Amino acid sequence: QVQLVASGGGSVQIGESLKISCEASGIIFGMNSVAWFRQLPGKEREGVASIGKDDPKYADSVKGRFTISQDYATRTFYLQMNALKIEDTAMYYCAAAGGIRTTCRRGACFPSLKESDFDYWGQGTQVTVSS
Repeated sequence: QVQLVASGGGSVQIGESLKISCEASGIIFGMNSVAWFRQLPGKEREGVASIGKDDPKYADSVKGRFTISQDYATRTFYLQMNALKIEDTAMYYCAAAGGIRTTCRRGACFPSLKESDFDYWGQGTQVTVSS
């Protein structure tokens, strides 16, 4: 049984950092893709960062500012968010897939950021960035 428990959200100011966590059970890092998504009210869920067994993939909007990581010992994966912007305000969800999920384009494959590729979801954790 897969269970994902997200935590660590909060309110910060522009330019500050925040690290959110997702405690995972029932999956194996490196054999199951894990990812972070975010969603604003009335909008579709957006893939933010994803990792499988190789290099992670980031949405263009967060590249260079956000880092996804996995702690095999504690079975927890994280999203380190630096240089936060107002537009990063959203409900953040952690997710896991039943295996490794990739998207291939022009002969190159990278971790999927598609919501439909992920099978298990944690509860959301709110991140609010203000001026």
